[in-house]
Parts: sequence; C-alpha cells; structure tokens
Amino acid sequence: MNTETNFPSLATLEYFPYIDDNGQLPEQFQGKIGVYAIFNQEKVLQFVGYSRDIYISIKQHLVRQPQRCYWLKVQTIERPNRTVLESIEQAWIAENGSVPLGNGDNKDKWTNPINVKAIMTFEEKANYEKPVNDELTQIKIIKNVARRVEAEILAVLEARGLQVQIRFNPKLKEEGLLDLK
Repeated sequence: MNTETNFPSLATLEYFPYIDDNGQLPEQFQGKIGVYAIFNQEKVLQFVGYSRDIYISIKQHLVRQPQRCYWLKVQTIERPNRTVLESIEQAWIAENGSVPLGNGDNKDKWTNPINVKAIMTFEEKANYEKPVNDELTQIKIIKNVARRVEAEILAVLEARGLQVQIRFNPKLKEEGLLDLK
C-alpha cells in the first residue's frame, strides 16, 4: 500500500487514541514517515499533515492544540517522498468533503510555534508596552508570559492523563514563542 496510487482511504483506517490508558502517545510512530489525520473528541477531522517523524509531529500538535487532539489515523510509507505524502494528504482532505479547520485559516496554529504575544492578558500587554521598559525588561516580561502559557498547557495535558515529558525550548521563550525542544 505504499505506491502513489494505492493507499487506503481515511475511512478504512483504524483510530488510535492520541493519549493511551497509560498516558503515552503512540510510540509505534516514532521515526516513521507518513501522513496522519487528527480528530477531536467527537472524531471530527481537525487536521491532516505529513511528517518524517510522525511521533514528533503529533507531540507538537498536542501542545499547540490540546483540546482538538483526541484520535489519530495514520498511513506510514517506507521512504520519504513528498509527492506521495502530499497526494495522500490531499486525498484525505477531499474525502472529508471539506477542508479541516487546521488545514485552512487556522493552519499556523497547528504548524507554527505558539506566539504568546498574541495571547497576553491586558495587564501583561500594558506592562510590556510601557515606554520606560528597556529590551531586557521586555524579555523578562515575555518570558513570564511564556511560562504562564506553558503552565496552562501542561495543566491541560496533565488533566488528560499525559505521562510523556514535555520540554519547551527555553531559548525561544525570550522571543515569546513556545515550541518543543
């Protein structure tokens, strides 16, 4: 099932829980190349993507969109081939009948680091924009915002039972970005 024209439809693939009963992500996809579809709690398609390491990608998506990542469907391939991967991705989106939210206007929320500047509280924004602030003070403020958002994400994942260690890249926090290390 690894040729360009011979891959399964999305409907025929089995669902995998995003977080299993032991609080783990599906480790069988570590280091695997392929296409994956992410579904919410009601099994409504949220995002279709492809990756050279599905496990790392789905871990990133879970951190970026924890409320939307409950179920997975996956098709692996042996060798990286962008044409094949894009063909499967487009076929699954077409099969869905509409573009999933994560592949449309909200794609950056699924594929880019979290920009904490966009989710600052009014108070945080006011402190950050004070004219008396030097660059060092602004970096300190933005790092604190990043830590707050990180703690909120980790609390959501802990409440879902996740046992996998999540480590954010500390260097990016200074820029107001959260992404996994």
